[in-house]
Amino acid sequence: MKVVDHIKQANSTLFSIEILPPLKGKSIQSIFDGIDPLMEFKPSFVDVTYHREEYFYKKNSAGVLEKVSTRKRPGTVGICAAIMNRYKVDAVPHIICGGFSKEETENALIDLHFLGIDNVLALRGDSIKSEPGFIPDPQGHAFANELVKQTVNMNKGIYLHDELNELSPTDFCIGVAGYPEKHIDAPSLDIDLKYLKQKIDAGSEYIVTQMFFDNAKFFKFVEDCRKAGITVPIIPGLKVLTTKKQSSILPEIFNLEIPSAFMKEIEKCKTDLEVKEVGVEWAIQQSQELMKNNVPCLHFYTMGTSDVTRRVASKVF
Repeated sequence: MKVVDHIKQANSTLFSIEILPPLKGKSIQSIFDGIDPLMEFKPSFVDVTYHREEYFYKKNSAGVLEKVSTRKRPGTVGICAAIMNRYKVDAVPHIICGGFSKEETENALIDLHFLGIDNVLALRGDSIKSEPGFIPDPQGHAFANELVKQTVNMNKGIYLHDELNELSPTDFCIGVAGYPEKHIDAPSLDIDLKYLKQKIDAGSEYIVTQMFFDNAKFFKFVEDCRKAGITVPIIPGLKVLTTKKQSSILPEIFNLEIPSAFMKEIEKCKTDLEVKEVGVEWAIQQSQELMKNNVPCLHFYTMGTSDVTRRVASKVF
């Protein structure tokens, strides 16, 4: 079922999660171990992130350095199939611009369509460590709105090669990312909102936000979106903060702010166990306030673990 249909049919706020594919060499059981404890809350869908290939340099037999590609985590197609088969729940794969040609994107979408996957989340994707900034594939897309347009075309039966005959249209519900505190590469909130509107105008049907810890920023983001003419459902993305280190690295990585009241409580903690307790309580309060404001869904970034998300969900669902 499409994410927007889940939302339309719901009488209350839905629950969904996002998982991180396991490191190379780990079994699928590591994913199931992170999802099993959360199934009692009946997630409407499970997002599966995609991580680009990284590179390293290795000397060949002639002593010359060669660029070698390595994939640290498996792709999303097989993981989505495994999740759907085991849990009978909708899986939402992330599709990204970075590292993919348009042809490769088309092939991935065909595979997903054959699996009966109804939803995709279209993202530009992050830069890789060996690059100074985001560099698109020469034959790929530079922006998420272009990725949305390609997916919309396939929904209309328009593929890359016109000479093919009797092409079957796909039927994806397309989600995109939104940033209540702006994307780290955007020069301003206004410019970031303009880019988001472009993704919606291209054909995306719902928005999932980056994590945030200040609900006021989310509510302002929704208000600004509505003023800009964005009417699609906006799903808040939440993460439970569990270590003191996260309070310093998350703002840097994701361009977000830790509210002063939250930070004061974190600074009082002497151990990460104490931080986790504070983080769980903060996430519960966040969730309760968001639900009182009738958000369509609470989307939890679980990072492959379930304990803290389960504790929050048990209090609010």
